[in-house]
Amino acid sequence: MSAVRLLAIALIVAGALGLLYGGFTYTRETHEAKLGPIELSVKDKETVNVPVWAGVGAIVAGAILLFVRK
Repeated sequence: MSAVRLLAIALIVAGALGLLYGGFTYTRETHEAKLGPIELSVKDKETVNVPVWAGVGAIVAGAILLFVRK
């Protein structure tokens, strides 16, 4: 498979996942303190929303790359 075909498939899959889930959440450690034997840490949950237009655009761009021949 060529690199362009792999990129096209990756765009289609990423676009479909973006439309299916609508976003993703990850945990980020923001503060950490060590006071002797006591350790404190704060973890923040961050949510990233994927817009519908970005998912559709990724699918369309992947389809164009996949089906348009040089």
